[in-house]
Amino acid sequence: MEENFSLNTHNKDEFPPAHTAEHLLNQTMIRMFGCERSTNAHVERKKSKITYILDHKPDRHEEKEIERRMNELIEEDLPVTYEFVSRDNVPDEVSLDRLPADASDTLRLVRIGDYDVCPCLGKHVRSTSQIGRFEMLGTNWDEEKHSFRIRFKVVQ
Repeated sequence: MEENFSLNTHNKDEFPPAHTAEHLLNQTMIRMFGCERSTNAHVERKKSKITYILDHKPDRHEEKEIERRMNELIEEDLPVTYEFVSRDNVPDEVSLDRLPADASDTLRLVRIGDYDVCPCLGKHVRSTSQIGRFEMLGTNWDEEKHSFRIRFKVVQ
């Protein structure tokens, strides 16, 4: 039985492998550094950049560990699935803080295995092995803002 949901319109045309990698990277940064999901991401086919607010500048070892963990998750071939829920039935681990004020009552949650879940209307791959290889191109640290920007690409 197919249900009809009224969802917000989505005006982006994401590159699914990079957009799915963004979800993995958000959760990886949360787990490694205890930060929030990024509020400043520019995800594209050729090169992407995403910024996190952290309590310290990651050292070279931590940067390499981010890349290693990302590629490990990709190789695990985690399924990417969708679930439609009303705002009243959102799982506890899902934050709605960043939804627009006019967001619909029905939300689409994107799950990547048991690793990550968040509301999203974007395009994704069916499983993480379709992302390709995650390559960190470089990073920048802003000491005053404690912002850490990661530049990356996915290579298929």
